Amino acid sequence: MKKNHPILNQEQIKHKIRRIAYQIYESNVEEKEIIIAGIAKNGFVLAQKLEIELKDISPIQITLCEVKIDKKNPLGEIETSLSPDQYENKAIILVDDVLNSGTTLIYGVRHFLKVPLKHFNTAVLVDRNHKKYPVKVDFKGISLSTSLSETVKVIFEKNKERVELS
Repeated sequence: MKKNHPILNQEQIKHKIRRIAYQIYESNVEEKEIIIAGIAKNGFVLAQKLEIELKDISPIQITLCEVKIDKKNPLGEIETSLSPDQYENKAIILVDDVLNSGTTLIYGVRHFLKVPLKHFNTAVLVDRNHKKYPVKVDFKGISLSTSLSETVKVIFEKNKERVELS
């Protein structure tokens, strides 16, 4: 059985999210509205946490969007909680918890590029540096150099949030 190694505790995650929120705000200071599009499940939880921080530090209107991607069939239909006309010509931040190979993020990017956007950025809590696709993360909490056999887990449990490596 593999042992889980703690990478970030709840307090550290909170600091990383706040720092990412400040970076997003600085990059979008001229915007009136930003769409924070979180990839379901943990990416959307992270998007919700970023929304809270951004509302605390900026006057920008934040609109949340949940993005559902079938990770086993990323070429399949991608569902979003907003219709394309709701994010057309707006600033979008696509959010996921961990960037592993880049597959989920690249297909998420592809979906949003079907509509004209003002600008597009990506944000993750953990960037693993094992990209299969040329995906650049604009805002990240932490970069980890891991082996391919290791797994990074972001756990958003109430009062027990953590990032573990196993």
